[in-house]
Amino acid sequence: MATAPRTAYMAAFDRAASPPRRVSRFRMAPRPPLVALKNVRLQDGQRPLFDGVDIAVEPRTRAALVGRNGAGKSTLMKMVMGLIEPDAGDRSVQAGTRFAYVAQEPVITGETLLDYAASEGAERWTAEAWLATFGLDPEKPAVNLSGGEIRRAALAKAFAEEPDLLLLDEPTNHLDILAIELLEEELLQARFSVLVVSHDRAFLNRVTQSCHWLEGRRVRTLNKGFAAFDEWADKVMEEEAESLRRLNKAIERETYTFYRSITAQRTRNEGRARALNAMREDRAERVKDIPRELNLGVDSGGLSGKLVAELKGVTKSFGDRAVIKPFSTRVIRGDRLAIVGPNGAGKTTLVKILLGQLKPDAGTVRLGANLEPVYLDQSREGLRSDMTLWDALTPGGGDSVLVRGISKHVAAYAKDFLFQEGQLRQPISTLSGGERNRLLLARALAKPANMLVLDEPTNDLDMDTLDKLEELLETYDGTLILVSHDRDFVDRLATSTIAMNGRGDIVETPGGWTDFIRQNPGFLQPGANPRPQDKDAAQRAAAAPAPASIATAPKKPGKLTFKDAHRLKELEGLLASLPDDIARHDATLSDPGLYARDRKAFDRATANAARARALLAAAEEEWLELEAKREALAGA
Repeated sequence: MATAPRTAYMAAFDRAASPPRRVSRFRMAPRPPLVALKNVRLQDGQRPLFDGVDIAVEPRTRAALVGRNGAGKSTLMKMVMGLIEPDAGDRSVQAGTRFAYVAQEPVITGETLLDYAASEGAERWTAEAWLATFGLDPEKPAVNLSGGEIRRAALAKAFAEEPDLLLLDEPTNHLDILAIELLEEELLQARFSVLVVSHDRAFLNRVTQSCHWLEGRRVRTLNKGFAAFDEWADKVMEEEAESLRRLNKAIERETYTFYRSITAQRTRNEGRARALNAMREDRAERVKDIPRELNLGVDSGGLSGKLVAELKGVTKSFGDRAVIKPFSTRVIRGDRLAIVGPNGAGKTTLVKILLGQLKPDAGTVRLGANLEPVYLDQSREGLRSDMTLWDALTPGGGDSVLVRGISKHVAAYAKDFLFQEGQLRQPISTLSGGERNRLLLARALAKPANMLVLDEPTNDLDMDTLDKLEELLETYDGTLILVSHDRDFVDRLATSTIAMNGRGDIVETPGGWTDFIRQNPGFLQPGANPRPQDKDAAQRAAAAPAPASIATAPKKPGKLTFKDAHRLKELEGLLASLPDDIARHDATLSDPGLYARDRKAFDRATANAARARALLAAAEEEWLELEAKREALAGA
């Protein structure tokens, strides 16, 4: 059962008061499950959603429920709780078992968060303690909450109810990394059982002890944590593929023998015919259960300039709160930049400054040439609940989508993202969270983009879709800016990480999340020093005696020679004017009748455009070298 958060003193008292454990020579009998489903069937339209599902949840175990979007994970969790009755099969529950459930999209009710957390019978003091544990004010009105606040309130309510079994459906959605780590710690210390659906690999690796895999309308169970799931699942799929191959061979042999026998003897062996038909029906059912693959693609469009964006001394505040203290960075074409930090730290603000959509309070922002950005916003702006999937994919009307410059029928393009034709006319409000995120990806990836900005792209996506997205982004040759709380996703993709702690402090570290944490321990914790290692270095430097030459004659910062400084100004002028020249030549070439009307003018415009692009690339290279030299001299 869940308990209210305890102090370290109380925990130490418990340890001291507990008698020493004795090791029994006799093996304990297995504990009966809290809840079990046996041979459960559930019809969904013409085909069964579940067909012979077996699943059992034992006391004090933490299990993952894994499966593709649409496989029925949420439905199965509700069936475990008894909210949905199966069409066939048995459900057994230990007497007195208490359930708590955090839905994929919780609905907060009541006047205050405390009213909500205590609405299912939890003691108010317990509910208040858990709200405080998850960083919420119990007296806060239960309206106008952010996604993270809604999720934390739902978790606090579930813990306060002191269940025997807690069911969590995508619990890390909208949580920042600190909240995810807090949830991990609470689950590891909990005395209740947990059944969790999640796409967050790092979260599942840490908290789970077993896995239930919902695939092909049945459940397979692995008595190991999620860290062992991928290897096990690959072996299972290989075995099933080999079994299907053997079945196909058997059908080929039997078909040949059967029809040759009819031709030779003009008699029909009815038993053999029934056996052949049974094998064919078995194959048809197996093929139906083979999931369709997501067909992702991206066009990096025209080549952007070498420099994508440069920030120098940028600051941003909202009222009295500093979101970005003086910060400088440079994004180069092909970079894979992750931006991490707590909710409200200013990650989206920084992205909008990098895109030129928001002006800083101070400092300068320089954007590169020929940028074609596509921004996938976590707020799902542009998707109205009353519009249909067809409307969302064809905002200009018609029945086709321009996919990376090629016209494609809307039904065919929707199929690439695993949507059925019957869903095209359904309102978006009927789509699941994962389906809505796939729809956003479909809209974003239809456009050519040499810069992809993805803000929380992993929310609600199943792991197969995440794997496909990772494969796509790994081969993408444009610039990637990724805002995410998914630690595993950041580790797999990022070449550098910018971390924001919510107090205006920002650090940039080569590598992904693991590299950042190793080099900046405690940076994201509330009240932590912005750069602990810098503080230690400063203290050592202050304690060390300064050489006499330095103490008496401080070295002046160096600077560029007159020639280099003059060239740097020339290059800045070129970088400002060449993009306009390129745009002018491209406008001339966009005339579809120019080639036929004036071949020389067409050739001249083509040559001029190519020359301007070459000059721009060379100017950017030289500017970057001189700018790096100037910064090195200034810091000397």
